[in-house]
Amino acid sequence: MPKTARIGIARYVSAVCMLVAGVLLLASAPMTQAGSPGHYGVAGGSDEAAVRRIMARADHGDAHAQAMLGFRYANGFGVPQSYDVAVEWYQRSAHQGDPDGQYLLGLMYDKGFGVNMDVVLAHKWLNLAAAHAPLRNREEYLKIRDAVASKMTRVQLDLANRLAMDFVPTRQ
Repeated sequence: MPKTARIGIARYVSAVCMLVAGVLLLASAPMTQAGSPGHYGVAGGSDEAAVRRIMARADHGDAHAQAMLGFRYANGFGVPQSYDVAVEWYQRSAHQGDPDGQYLLGLMYDKGFGVNMDVVLAHKWLNLAAAHAPLRNREEYLKIRDAVASKMTRVQLDLANRLAMDFVPTRQ
């Protein structure tokens, strides 16, 4: 298969992964007590209002809001599209132990979006995400983690597993 075709397929697969991640992320967004759209603004209202609500929570250290804000930047939903900014928010979320932030950061390392491609760090974050994800997301997270593992050497896999075992979440 020509290199350009492989790159096109890789970008398509990456886009599908990001879309699946977004669906999983939005499905896990909290709802208010009355059952109206959650305080993250994922349903209803304007994109600008939703971004303001998410950003306020993210700025105050809400790890899930940080992951959602990163997703918005990665995809240009209500904000200018920027992988670099998305990675910053994913890192904040992931370092606090949020499985969605860890998963999305792992995808960025796997594809080299906003960071240098690094299968070791991709596997580390995907492994942590799978270990702490709610049951509804775990199978998908494991599938992607295992796909990354299939590209790794034994030494890389051992290092990624060691990094994951040594990880300690930090609060902002």
